[in-house]
Amino acid sequence: MSFSLVIDHVSFAWPDGGKVLDGLDSAFPAGRTGLIGLNGSGKSTLIRIIAGELVPQSGSVSVSGEVGYLPQSVPLAAGRSVSDLLEISATRAALHAIESGDVAEEHFAAVGDDWDVEERALAELDRLGLGHVGLDRTVGTLSGGETVMVALAAQLLKRPDVLLLDEPTNNLDLDARRRLYAAVSAWQGVLLLVSHDRALLELVDQIAELRDGAVRMYGGNLSAYEEQVAAEQEAAERTVRTAEGEVRRQQRELVEARTRIDRGLRTGRKAFENKKVPKIVANGLKRKAQVSAGKQRSLHLEKLEEARERLTEAEQSVRDDAEIRIQLPGTEVPAGRTVLTLPLDPPPGGAPATGEDGAEEDGAEEVRAAVLETLVVRGPERIALLGPNGSGKTTLLKRILAHGAHVPVRYLPQRLDLLDDSLSVVDNVRAAAPSASVNEVRARLARFLFRGDRANQAAGTLSGGERFRATLAALLSAEPPPQLLLLDEPTNNLDMASVDRLAQALSAYRGALIVASHDMPFLETLGITRRLHLDREAGLTET
Repeated sequence: MSFSLVIDHVSFAWPDGGKVLDGLDSAFPAGRTGLIGLNGSGKSTLIRIIAGELVPQSGSVSVSGEVGYLPQSVPLAAGRSVSDLLEISATRAALHAIESGDVAEEHFAAVGDDWDVEERALAELDRLGLGHVGLDRTVGTLSGGETVMVALAAQLLKRPDVLLLDEPTNNLDLDARRRLYAAVSAWQGVLLLVSHDRALLELVDQIAELRDGAVRMYGGNLSAYEEQVAAEQEAAERTVRTAEGEVRRQQRELVEARTRIDRGLRTGRKAFENKKVPKIVANGLKRKAQVSAGKQRSLHLEKLEEARERLTEAEQSVRDDAEIRIQLPGTEVPAGRTVLTLPLDPPPGGAPATGEDGAEEDGAEEVRAAVLETLVVRGPERIALLGPNGSGKTTLLKRILAHGAHVPVRYLPQRLDLLDDSLSVVDNVRAAAPSASVNEVRARLARFLFRGDRANQAAGTLSGGERFRATLAALLSAEPPPQLLLLDEPTNNLDMASVDRLAQALSAYRGALIVASHDMPFLETLGITRRLHLDREAGLTET
């Protein structure tokens, strides 16, 4: 098998000494590969090394051909245009200059063979559901999901030999995800993607698991990987049970051997005391028995130690993945209490007029949902905020935060920009909870898997999943504890085990909750009581 991407003994550590990769070897074949692993295992770091964003301390990366890279967080500069993000502005400027009659040689050099760059760019945007986005539109007017799709279009326009995608479905609505799935399915080159999106991982040809500092390849998609791991774990657990039984058997045999030896020594001592044998003979028998007893003890202890070693080896083959343990503030909001009252702007076309029976006037079709003029949240409601990319969900959450609620409110943003990158994880949480002692903060961070020196990491060196955990720890440690949580795409960057744990914790939360998310399986686990749908033209409706 030929490999288009080879990792040769790569090591990498952050400036603070935190080691991420240590002598990693791997090779990726042609086709679509899903790179998975627990948060903090080094997936994004490895992708960035392959892309050339990070330089390893040792080792090398060999790539056949040009590399395209879509990072987990697309760099934003609100004043840049879509054309800038597509990296075609210089070519377009040269084209427009030539069309205006300027035949300077540098313009032709800038265009090269790319005379149809605008047509290709618009076609790629349209294929990804962005036909409404003009090339001169500023990035600041795009939603997070639209920005991701434009950045993907930029990579597809380059037609790279190797395409790297890091959590590409973050912030994407259902339609955008379907378009991304289609683009991945149609990709003919080498593709390496990091994702926790199950539907996306079902489209790959192989799974590469980064675990305990090594990459292991599994043929097939996510379902095939899970089946193989389940079979391995079942076999490993049987081995553990067998090894445990052997340890117990060796322990019993050791006790029985000691009992026999002690019984023999007592018998010899009584024989001497009763004058049944001469002293010299008795002493000889005693020495012989002691030597034999020592050998027997050593033999059984050796067998017991071997059995324990086999048990330890068997236990190490059983996965015991650490999961975050989230303890949300125990603040309960009474069912009848008004938590939030927010007047809403009418949609651009105005709210449709309806009759008493719910039908629009002028003989129009029946209206499916009335437009909300005021958002009122009462008691421990659990609200799902739905809508396509660009509909204004993030804007609405920020407006709620700025307007203020009747109870303490906290907001988890999409971009996880609440942390000070120059401060450690401990210091970031202490800034949110100034009355908590260092030991209390460390105890809270341990529940988010920041133990020991990991809690001293600078926030700027954290992976996407680690940053989420640190941000959530700071958010939930805030004083006073929040009785209204606003969460914007909270499952972005989380491994699948952490998504499950987050869902369990939020299900137990007794305050009010507004969650903007495109992750339908996640929302279904939260016990959603209301679904609000936001559309720029139709406004906010309850569905």
